[in-house]
Amino acid sequence: MPLSAELTTCWHRFQDVLCPSLAETLGPLNKNHRRMIAVIDLAPPEAFVHCNSRHSPGRPQQSRTAIARAFIAKAVYNLSTTRALIDRVQNDPVLRRLCGWETVRQIPSEATFSRSFAAFAEHRIPERIHEALIKVAYADTCVGHISRDATAIKGRETSKTVKASARKAVKPKRKPGRPRKGEEVIKAPTRLQKQRVSDLDTMLADLPVHCDVGKKKNSKGFSESWKGYKLHIDAADGEVPISCILTSASMHDSQAAIPLSVMSGKRIDHLYELMDAAYDSKDIAEHSRSLGHVPIIDVNPRNNKALKAHRKTEALARRCIGHTDPAAERYKVRSTVERVNGQLKDNYGGRFIRVQGHAKVFCHLMFGVLAMTAERLMRLAAPD
Repeated sequence: MPLSAELTTCWHRFQDVLCPSLAETLGPLNKNHRRMIAVIDLAPPEAFVHCNSRHSPGRPQQSRTAIARAFIAKAVYNLSTTRALIDRVQNDPVLRRLCGWETVRQIPSEATFSRSFAAFAEHRIPERIHEALIKVAYADTCVGHISRDATAIKGRETSKTVKASARKAVKPKRKPGRPRKGEEVIKAPTRLQKQRVSDLDTMLADLPVHCDVGKKKNSKGFSESWKGYKLHIDAADGEVPISCILTSASMHDSQAAIPLSVMSGKRIDHLYELMDAAYDSKDIAEHSRSLGHVPIIDVNPRNNKALKAHRKTEALARRCIGHTDPAAERYKVRSTVERVNGQLKDNYGGRFIRVQGHAKVFCHLMFGVLAMTAERLMRLAAPD
């Protein structure tokens, strides 16, 4: 995939200049050191992390840039806790100096890490760095496919129960029972219908973000539930996360499709949007076409036995005559986002949620998404 010239320049600088010079200065670099260097070189946090002025009263503030780099290292090294991160930085001189601390005494306490993380979550630091990185990497590039999916995020907090009256939209009052002859019943617009005429900020504000219980069927057809959140991801070809939204676990996947489509459309130019049967909705398909994209969505029969039988017969007939559906072939690319979900959980801290609250959980996940995005882009920028 052709990426921006600036990204290709970063790859050559990383290989030919940065790593050799750092190896001479810091000592031998292992695989994780090189991964860390690639991420902080491609997505430096300095422009987004602001510190207090030197002349402000009180004790001088610890370097927020060094702490932000340390949290990136936590995702790169797939560490489970902040205590494990501090121990790793203390015992790895190369990693410590990559973060920005020359001596062990300069490393702040665990409480300082916690306060800094809260500030990063409040100002959405990793999310903003990730957005800037995507816009630079795909500045002059048209992406073929955007694959969309959601994955369960298990939390470590008490689930909040929202009253049914708060979840339902306000409907006009009418007498109970069957409507009179000629009386027109006004139906409240659904969330998808409201999203089609709303801006991105309004759509995101309308999505539930509290911790609750979610339930879905796994790949084997069995129902499984979890307490926590749900992460919705748009991934481009090459397993590059483009946009992410964190919502309540109980929210249906389709409710985040239109906000994700708008968010991704502001960051990159793409052609196709690939979604599974959970996104089979007329509103989602029409909105995707209105943005100039081609939606390829798996059909959801919705207990329609006749439709299920027709689809099975049609698939058998195509196999008999050797016919290949182009849309079905493109739909196979959707496994990209499933691999992104697995990589985030297995290798970038997605399974180690030790914080509480939507903002902090999303911040923790976005540090992992940022690290994974930088590594994937650096891999794509490498010459064949």
